[in-house]
This record gives sequence, structure tokens and C-alpha cells, in this order.
Amino acid sequence: MAVDNLRVLSWNVNGIRACEKKGFKAWLDRDAPFFIGIQEVRAQPDQLPAKLRSPRNWSQHMVCAERKGYSGVAAYSKEVPDEVSVGLGREEFDIEGRVHFLRFGKLLIANVYFPNGNGKNRDNSRVPYKLDFYLSLLERLERERKAGLRVLVMGDFNTAHKEIDLARPKTNTKTSGFLPEEREIMDRYISAGFVDTFRLFESGPEHYSWWSQRGGCRERNVGWRLDYVFAAPEAIPFVKNGFILPKVMGSDHCPVGVELAKSICS
Repeated sequence: MAVDNLRVLSWNVNGIRACEKKGFKAWLDRDAPFFIGIQEVRAQPDQLPAKLRSPRNWSQHMVCAERKGYSGVAAYSKEVPDEVSVGLGREEFDIEGRVHFLRFGKLLIANVYFPNGNGKNRDNSRVPYKLDFYLSLLERLERERKAGLRVLVMGDFNTAHKEIDLARPKTNTKTSGFLPEEREIMDRYISAGFVDTFRLFESGPEHYSWWSQRGGCRERNVGWRLDYVFAAPEAIPFVKNGFILPKVMGSDHCPVGVELAKSICS
């Protein structure tokens, strides 16, 4: 990575405490990105060891769900953000601790854990909630763009956008995560000008960020690309690379990220 580039990562850790037992903090210190947003933290601050709650050489910010052991997002950055904002201003979303916004100069990063459309009985009953969340977030992002910020929205989108983004598209058309209405809501982001940064640099198949923990799916690379970094048009000139890190273990997801010109903050 060029000296003047910033490495920005996103990772659904599927429980920060479980991920830490598999070496999360040691990996973070080795990789040393400018910023990492993590999703599905599934912990309260007082449940974390000091090295995760207030780590040396890192600024940390965490948003928890009201329900313990559920959802939640956190961020670690090499610099202290100029501003942090939490939630979307709607209680039905904010009680689940799914989003925070961290600003570094003109760069605004939205770190987001998008809802899954599955209900308790895997019946797609949460799809309307999920779609409403997508639209509410898009409205917020558009306001930030109009305010002159260069916006990245990153995280576990809980949707595979195109057929190329999952190994078994034809057998999942009725599965939340690949429903037509979920894919269309991602199209709304594209229509608004947001760009899937990974596809700026890689057009080929078999690139995934989540694998079922059953049946050796990860070993066979039978997966889904559910994790994205979308960049608003104002941020695109500063995007130098987009990537997935499938060899990084510790969760059923792997990290994804971008390299940005440092001048994006100026």
C-alpha cells in the first residue's frame, strides 16, 4: 500500500468475544488499518477486556443493542474521529444498535450492520423492516453528501446484490439475502450514485465474504458476498483499491476493504 493511502476495513466478527479468542486483536495490530468497522459485536462494553474496550494506540467507539448478546457495531481507528453520530433517529432501528457515522475531515464512514430479513422461524417476516432500514439510511447518507462530505457506507449488507455474488443463485431466489426486493433496494443505492468499490477492481466470480459453517462451505468456497464498501460519487476519485480478505479467519465472514488516497479527508 502506498504511504499516502489509508486502509479502511469492514468485518462482521459474529461476536467480538468469540472472535477475540481466535486472535482478533493480534490480527488488528498486525494489519493496522487506518479504520476498521466491525458488525455483530454482540456484547456490552463492560463485557470486553480492556485491550478491546480501550486499546492502546487505537480510538474505539461502540454502539450496542438494547437486547444483550445481539447486533451492535464498533469501530477502531488510528485517529480520533472529528465527529461521531449514532443511529438513524428512529427507535425501531436504533434500539438494535446497527449504525454509527464517524467523520474524519471530509470523509464520513457509515459503519452498518443491515438487518436480516428472516424472522424467528426463517419466514422472511423481517424483510419489510430490512427494506425500510435501507431507505432510512439512504436518506441520511444523501443529507451528508449534500453537506459536502465524501461518504463511504460499509458493513454487512445481508444481501447478495447480483447472481455473481453467491455460489448458488438459482436455489436461493426465495431466501432472504437474495430476494428480488432486497436486490432492488441495493439498486436504489446504485441509482443514487453509490459504487460497489470491489467491482471497480474485480469483475470475476467466486469472490465471497460469508460462508455457512456447515458442510465445509468455506473450504469449498460455496459462499455469498454480503459485505460491501459502497462509495458515493464524491469519494470515488480517492478510491485506489477494493478487496476481500478470505484468508483472515475468526468469523463466518471475512474482512473487506478499500485503500483510499489520504487526501480524501482534506
